[in-house]
Amino acid sequence: MQPAMSAGPAEILDFAELSHALAAETPAIAPFKEALRAADARLREHFIHGVHARVLVPLRARFIDRILSMLWLRFIGERDDMALLAVGGYGRGELHPGSDVDILLLLEKTEDKATGAAIERLLTFLWDIGLEVGQSVRTLDDCEREADADITVTTNLMEARLLAGPMSLLESMRRRTAPDHIWPTRKFLEAKRIEQERRYRKFHDTEYNLEPNVKEGPGGLRDLQMIGWVAKRHFGAQTLRDLTSHGFLTEAEYAELSEYQDFLWQVRFGLHIVNGRREDRLLFDHQRALAQLFGYRDDGRMLAVEQFMQRYYRTIMELSRLNEMLLQLFEEAIIQPEDDTPPIPLNRRFQIRKGYLDVTRPNVFLRYPVALLELFLLLQQNPGIRGVRAETIRLIRAHRPLIDEKFRNDVRAKTLFMEILRQPQCLTRQLRRMNKYGILAAYLPEFGSIVGRMQHDLFHTYTVDQHTLFVVRNLRRFYLTKFDKDHPHCSAVCRNIPKPELLYIAGLYHDIAKGRGGDHSVLGAEDAEAFCLRHGLSRYDTKLVSWLVRNHLVMSLTAQKKDIQDPDVVDTFARQVGDRTHLDYLYLLTVADIRATNPNLWNQWRASLLRELYESTRQALRRGLGNPLDKEELIREVQEHTRKLLGHKISDKSRIDQVWSSFGDDYFLRYSPDEIAWHTRAVLKKRDDGRPLVLIIARNDSKRGGTEIFIYTRDQKNLFAHVSAVLDQLNLDILDARIVTSVGEYTLDSFTVLEDSGAPITDRKRIRAITRRLRRQLLNPNAALSPPSRRAPRVLRHFRTPTQIRFNDDPQHRYTVLTLVTSDRPGLLCRIGRAFMERSILVQNAKIATIGARAEDIFFITDADNLPLDAAEARQALHDTLLRQLEQAD
Repeated sequence: MQPAMSAGPAEILDFAELSHALAAETPAIAPFKEALRAADARLREHFIHGVHARVLVPLRARFIDRILSMLWLRFIGERDDMALLAVGGYGRGELHPGSDVDILLLLEKTEDKATGAAIERLLTFLWDIGLEVGQSVRTLDDCEREADADITVTTNLMEARLLAGPMSLLESMRRRTAPDHIWPTRKFLEAKRIEQERRYRKFHDTEYNLEPNVKEGPGGLRDLQMIGWVAKRHFGAQTLRDLTSHGFLTEAEYAELSEYQDFLWQVRFGLHIVNGRREDRLLFDHQRALAQLFGYRDDGRMLAVEQFMQRYYRTIMELSRLNEMLLQLFEEAIIQPEDDTPPIPLNRRFQIRKGYLDVTRPNVFLRYPVALLELFLLLQQNPGIRGVRAETIRLIRAHRPLIDEKFRNDVRAKTLFMEILRQPQCLTRQLRRMNKYGILAAYLPEFGSIVGRMQHDLFHTYTVDQHTLFVVRNLRRFYLTKFDKDHPHCSAVCRNIPKPELLYIAGLYHDIAKGRGGDHSVLGAEDAEAFCLRHGLSRYDTKLVSWLVRNHLVMSLTAQKKDIQDPDVVDTFARQVGDRTHLDYLYLLTVADIRATNPNLWNQWRASLLRELYESTRQALRRGLGNPLDKEELIREVQEHTRKLLGHKISDKSRIDQVWSSFGDDYFLRYSPDEIAWHTRAVLKKRDDGRPLVLIIARNDSKRGGTEIFIYTRDQKNLFAHVSAVLDQLNLDILDARIVTSVGEYTLDSFTVLEDSGAPITDRKRIRAITRRLRRQLLNPNAALSPPSRRAPRVLRHFRTPTQIRFNDDPQHRYTVLTLVTSDRPGLLCRIGRAFMERSILVQNAKIATIGARAEDIFFITDADNLPLDAAEARQALHDTLLRQLEQAD
């Protein structure tokens, strides 16, 4: 249903051009195809030059009307027992460039053979001239029966519009499918609400998908149509403006809905234009194209595509708000009209009416503005309330301007907001409601700047405001026993947190400065400090929250990019943290943040890294920052623990010493006692039959969060290249690589991997297949390496990260540290391994990190003589070889 509007300029489409196509006695295909092509080209041209979709969409429908009505006369003729109807979106007079032309051939009674043949000739002609027709042929009885069985058929028929034939047939169909006959309004609304909920679930109940669907997604055009369908069913309304006369829409709300529809029509029309066919998904490449088409330009803070998508997300959020309010108004008018249950008073300002929170009088917010916050506290304290009554939502929207600087400095408002954060239940739900009604952005203007803000990458799945509220939700769940199984370690840690509201404030502010330019952690820390001081927090609590915001990335970066088995790394991190309280708060915030950034990237591997860093740091803090763990002491502890694990299975301790004697100190620093015990048992079972010895063991290690592939073989060059090539061929993703060259002739290596789906390997047949492939490759080290086999997913091709290669010395100057930042792609590590192989580089350790479409990998390397790459020439040669390999992959 479209808002009432004036017709577009007639000169855009020349309807007279059709006269030539229709002049012949027998219609010819070619002239009609040319007329359609010319019309589409003209629509495209006018759109690109600024004519709005609100003009072009109905104009295209009128053009198709003319074609169909004329062809109807040629193929069917004038009959009083048969009509041609436009249905669905076409019935509303809306046709985007790639939209299907949905028609109904309505018969008074079952067609005879001659009628069937005529219909077939008409439809064949329509397809031949290039019309994307969605047709149905039904009698009046068929319409009634099928509409009664399927509400989507009812909805389609409600939009029916006569193109040719007797109006009496259309009127008969309307009478037989009217609400007093089938699908009464109450039943219709209930079914449509269920239909909308199912549709929302398909899009994960959020408006903020990376590649949203303009038509079907939450807040999209279908939500607008939903309002129109219910209005038409209940009131017989033909346009949205009709709802204003029924008191269901104010003039301001009608203007808003018209504005939102105009924008979404513009986006959908543009999508069809740039794609050359029907496409309702805002795919990444289309987002860029539309941003350019609509005149957005990059500035110093936001990309053009981010500016465009922020407007898109804000539009669908506002449309979603209005959809919720209007559907609730319909529900109160249609489903609960005779419910005269007296309201239950809560206080002088609020009451519960029909299960919903309601104001006691319309001027409540004018007389007591801080009630705009109070109502959310009441919803938390009374979780049985179903929601906010529609008229009260309307009042909230109308009175948002009352939240000004005076309001924000009112001690009552500040007290209420802190009470909301301290409530033991419904915190996330009410913060999301505050965001949806625009109250959160009004009370925290700095939050308003991130509403609908999307970062154009694959790492950040949600808009910044949605991500922020997910962080708070995750933090809240750590305190709820029903989620203990999902987050057992975090649930245990949070019991040491005396003031959870400090975590929630840090969660609200950790990304508050995204898009402002500068370091968002620093700017956000300043905002968080100002919030805390304004809300009366102590100096200590204020400093803690500000520190958390400033350092919210430190723990994840340390865990993913540094060697956390190195005591020096742990000691440095412990000094940054300072004490157990800061560690606990930071750990919980970090886990909640990563989980809320992109759920597809969170896995047990990342969880294990953070948990390991947390435990190591906790032990370092317990010892004292001035008493760091000596490496030799740590090695002794690890060995003693491992001997206990091995004691009851290996009686001859000299055999253990013999195995361990061939490995250096790094081995005992990089592996845990249970891993060393596992390795030791495996090595002692190995048989030396005179051939090159290869022992590959794969196990699913729940502690490390991935599947570890353990290799113990005679030392050979280019081991990393060979293994990474095979793992790529097997569609496995490498998360971590640890290479330990023994004092003797053997090397011990382990690779932590996941399937490309993100799951660990659990199938024993799969494990055996991996083992066989690796053995075969390592027994034939001179065999040519197969090139990477996997193609990059579509979405990766739209995010190009410029390749950066940096060389640094490690603190002990044992290795050269190579940092490589580039676009992620299948076979990336295989390409890197080939470059290492070409330059005779040995990999001693590796940290593999993929952040969305961006790979950030760190390699600890030496030359063929196990020496660092000190010479500038050697580093430059490796740099050039890496670039060449990566360019081949592109």
